[in-house]
Amino acid sequence: MMTNRRLGSVVTVVLVLAVLVPMGLSVWLAHLQAHETFRRELDAYADRVVIRTQKVLQQAKVTLNKMDQFTGTPCSPEHLQAMRRAAFSNHYIQEVLYVDSLHPLCSSLENTSREVALPPAQRVTPDGYRAWLTTQNDVGIKRIMAALGSERHVVMIDPLSFIDVLPFGSSPISVSLIGLKTERIIVSSGNFTPAIWQQLHQTKENQLTFQGELYDIRRFPELGIAVVTQSSLAPLEKGWHRQLLIWLPIGVLLSLLIAFFLLRVLRRLQSPHYRILDAINARDIEVYYQPIIALGSGKVVGAEALARWRQADGRFLTPDIFIPLAEQSGLMPQLTQLIIETVFEDLGLWLQHHPDQHVSINLDPGDLLSKTLPDLLSALLARWRLSASQIALEITERGFADPKVSSPAIAELRRAGHAIYIDDFGTGYSSLSYLQHLEVDILKIDKSFVDALEYKNVTPHIIEMAKALGLAMVAEGVETKGQLEWLRNHGVQFAQGWFYSKALPKEAFMAWAEANLRPDKVTPDAS
Repeated sequence: MMTNRRLGSVVTVVLVLAVLVPMGLSVWLAHLQAHETFRRELDAYADRVVIRTQKVLQQAKVTLNKMDQFTGTPCSPEHLQAMRRAAFSNHYIQEVLYVDSLHPLCSSLENTSREVALPPAQRVTPDGYRAWLTTQNDVGIKRIMAALGSERHVVMIDPLSFIDVLPFGSSPISVSLIGLKTERIIVSSGNFTPAIWQQLHQTKENQLTFQGELYDIRRFPELGIAVVTQSSLAPLEKGWHRQLLIWLPIGVLLSLLIAFFLLRVLRRLQSPHYRILDAINARDIEVYYQPIIALGSGKVVGAEALARWRQADGRFLTPDIFIPLAEQSGLMPQLTQLIIETVFEDLGLWLQHHPDQHVSINLDPGDLLSKTLPDLLSALLARWRLSASQIALEITERGFADPKVSSPAIAELRRAGHAIYIDDFGTGYSSLSYLQHLEVDILKIDKSFVDALEYKNVTPHIIEMAKALGLAMVAEGVETKGQLEWLRNHGVQFAQGWFYSKALPKEAFMAWAEANLRPDKVTPDAS
């Protein structure tokens, strides 16, 4: 399971990415949008050139079909008139010739043609039309013309007719007509060289970027020509900058929104609530054990379980720091369960071998409302084969503030066999009348009263109240031999504190306890 600490690290990484990725994505989208717009313009222009080429060819074929339907005498005035009308009516047609075995006899321009015979057709279209690129004409102008012929007629077409298309986009676009077989430039509206075609001819792609130019290539094998449109990539940069003005603010806004959301999540994950929850789930909260000594015999009789939270730097947070945070965060039930389970895991086997020893566990007042606590204790006692008397429960005076709530829960725990301690007595609601209504077994005298034995007279009154109610007493925070002697002389039965030992981890506690199990063998802590 991913802890909140790891989740916080993940969120931090995601936060950095959330700031950088949208802005980077906006730059990429701006470039992509500009590039796609540029390509679409070029592609749209190429499509229009193709449409124009097909339209010119279709007009030529229709003209040839119509002329082939003439049934009069070839080269007669009627025939000449029909050819002239065809050339005049179809603006893509420059001249109509009548041929016999490829030899021009007459045309729409001349009654008698003076041209030599046409060479064999350079290409035959799938639908049977012959095609040439030729400089032959009846007006003596050396200019390449496209010729398309049937069996008896040939129409001459200005190659510019194929590419005479105005660009609609924002970028200047030129177009060239290339012979596929001869690799000759038939006609071009821009600066197009044969060297460029050699490079383009090697690719089968319809679009290619070469030497700072974007080319769109459309091949017509049936006609033996290729239509190549080209445009400089320089306008692409301007288009990119325009798109960037649109996309970059969107990316920045998106980054800010994502960052704001993730920062809220990160702050929440780093809050005390989630830090403590993470520590509980990761079992980072350890349990230390402070020995409890019988003052009459000097024998160790048990220990108090004290929670410690180890931090990343190795230092511990004491319960007086994180317990209030856990209470405010509503995590005390989980923390109490963790401590109880840890106590059994740490000392369950040891308590089996020492049935006269016990461990006292601190409960939060809210734990008294738990329906699962008695069952948890019962199950763990059965698993480790321990007596309920070996697990004592400490409750602060706040836990007794509402007797209607606390009394039934405490009565149930006592019936199960657990001794009930009232912890930190004297710091809260303590009074003789109050004590008379508490169903407890042992009263713990707070360290503040032990420290003030020499100059305050409150502690004797607490001791007398406990004696009057038949309660045993444990003095907390005993640090000097003088305190020990005073407490023993006033009838206090048990004590704990640094005079004997500080709270110890499980291994150290068991070793210390084993060395101090016999009466009058307790060794004060020299440290």
